[in-house]
Amino acid sequence: MKDPLTHIWPHTGVYPRRFCPGNRGRNTFCRGFTLVEILIGIAIVATLAGIAVPMGLSYIDKARNAQAISGIRLMEKDIKTFEIENETLPNSLSDVGQGGLLDPWGNPYEYLKVEGAKKGKLRKDRFLVPVNSDFDLYSKGKDGKSVSPFTAKASRDDIVRAADGGYVGLASGF
Repeated sequence: MKDPLTHIWPHTGVYPRRFCPGNRGRNTFCRGFTLVEILIGIAIVATLAGIAVPMGLSYIDKARNAQAISGIRLMEKDIKTFEIENETLPNSLSDVGQGGLLDPWGNPYEYLKVEGAKKGKLRKDRFLVPVNSDFDLYSKGKDGKSVSPFTAKASRDDIVRAADGGYVGLASGF
């Protein structure tokens, strides 16, 4: 008979537990993970992380878009209140107490009174027609860049007020 303390048991492939530190005197087996099992576990965790991270980032983008839409709606209300009280639109967001307000990406909101503005500065739809007749109010979006036509690549992620307040959302959705 072979010495049970010096060879691998042929039917299990594991050493007796009494070779494991801290288990002297017990007649049980050592148990553990093989390298292959650990690598499979790491692969599963990496796959789940690869799926979860982009989904989490898209939820963060949606939340920031919703926050910007809400901010634009609140500023629009303040601008309309100013217009009713003073019978004219404000010249800047500072006139309604919103001058230093930043969008969720850390950029200032943009405001432009249509009356007296240069035609090239006004926001335009895909037909290059100005989208508002009273004032433009928008966030430059995630990339912090913007140009007047909504169809331009730099403007696709902007959160805009269009149709004289009938639409507030992504420029790409208008």
